[in-house]
Amino acid sequence: MGCGTPVITSNISSLPEVAGDAAILVNPKNVGEITDAMNIIAQDGGERSRLSTLSLARAKEFSREKTGLATREVIQNYLIKV
Repeated sequence: MGCGTPVITSNISSLPEVAGDAAILVNPKNVGEITDAMNIIAQDGGERSRLSTLSLARAKEFSREKTGLATREVIQNYLIKV
């Protein structure tokens, strides 16, 4: 996503939350869904472009700094309560 590459990812676990609307979500056990998603990206230039733009925007919402600050906050809150 950070490179603007259209993404196909699993529709289970936390991946839909991470990908948001910037990826095609598929059942990872359904070969037909995976194939259909690959065909969409390969054949539909408009959808490929849309996903690329959304991927770049979505990737900007995540950073090591943000993760570090959030982790520090959780740890500090835990330590204060102990």
